[in-house]
Amino acid sequence: MRIALLCYRGNPYSGGQGVYTRNLSRELVALGHTVEVFAGQPYPVLDEGVRFTPVPSLDLYREPDPFRTPRLGEYRDLIDLIEVGTMWTAGFPEPNTFSLRAARLLARRRTEFDLVHDNQCLGYGLLRLPRLGLPTIATIHHPIQVDRALDLAAATGLKRISTRRWYGFTRMQGRVARRLPEVITVSSSSAAQISEHYGVLPSRISTIPIGTDVQRFSPDPAVPKVPGRIVTTASADSPLKGLGVLIDAFAKVCADHEHAELTVIGKPKPGGAVEQAIERYGLAGRVSFVSGLSEQELVDTLRSAEVACVPSLYEGFSLPSVEAMAVGLPLVSTTGGAIPEVAGAHGETTLAVPPGDAEALAVALSKLLGDPDLRVVLGAAARDRAVARFTWRAAAVATAERYRATLEMAR
Repeated sequence: MRIALLCYRGNPYSGGQGVYTRNLSRELVALGHTVEVFAGQPYPVLDEGVRFTPVPSLDLYREPDPFRTPRLGEYRDLIDLIEVGTMWTAGFPEPNTFSLRAARLLARRRTEFDLVHDNQCLGYGLLRLPRLGLPTIATIHHPIQVDRALDLAAATGLKRISTRRWYGFTRMQGRVARRLPEVITVSSSSAAQISEHYGVLPSRISTIPIGTDVQRFSPDPAVPKVPGRIVTTASADSPLKGLGVLIDAFAKVCADHEHAELTVIGKPKPGGAVEQAIERYGLAGRVSFVSGLSEQELVDTLRSAEVACVPSLYEGFSLPSVEAMAVGLPLVSTTGGAIPEVAGAHGETTLAVPPGDAEALAVALSKLLGDPDLRVVLGAAARDRAVARFTWRAAAVATAERYRATLEMAR
């Protein structure tokens, strides 16, 4: 089959869209399909054999000048004006404007593809594609309304107004999702949330777990463990990821473990709640942040830790859990969203705690740091679970089956 795979943000180092796009496209090509990725900035890293067409935006959120106003000569068309105007009025334009640009490109090349697979964009432009003879389905990792609810709960005053405006695109996503013939998601928890928040009929939702490359993400005894190191993956200060809760828990852990240190794969918001908490607890020398890692650097960072932690309040799947498990790390995880589907049973492949409970998180982390035998048992069981259940090849095979079913319905 000839697949156009859409990804409005392809960052390979932050968030799940770039990871999903790279790994799924590679495995689909390995199965004999033709895949061309259409993506906006930051562009994805792709493997050999996967075609790529950039869909440039005005890149309004780039570093080091996010929320910038473009120079006059940068404007090309009406879509650019929509993008800037939405940003100026505190909205997030990328899902919609990317979809409009991608639809324009695909209209010119509609005979070159059998099917379009959208990755979490759900912009209005997708609704044009079936009229062009291009059946279109989408992957929704989880409904963004979950992020919206958590961010609103953490916001006060005028921040609540701007937060509501920022998440205005979720209404569009619901309208588009309800009109697509099929939606793919990554867990039964996400499937239930998509049906609840987007109004998509359960019969039109297929659950296909994703995974990791268990050959690359694997144990390596040659990489020395750093005594007391806990590793976690968290983007910025999003309440959804629970990093603030982990900092509260880590302060308690440090009281019992003098060598404990926390490595965060991600960036804190300058002057944000996480940085303030680190300063308040006097943890500046015991919490470090690393970002922009290559895949090998990421793997070796995980291998160097004694314990992995996933403190999220909610996850639609949790790639960080699978990656840590594949490396053979003992895991402390919450029971938020789909995490139990991934991490497994408490006491068997993880130590599970309620989301948002810093005290329970601290107890579980201290228990693992103080019990090397338990770390070995949980780490080995976690590795076995990752290898048996969560691989990209299995995800690609199941996804290709849904492509065929969609094409059959379109005939």
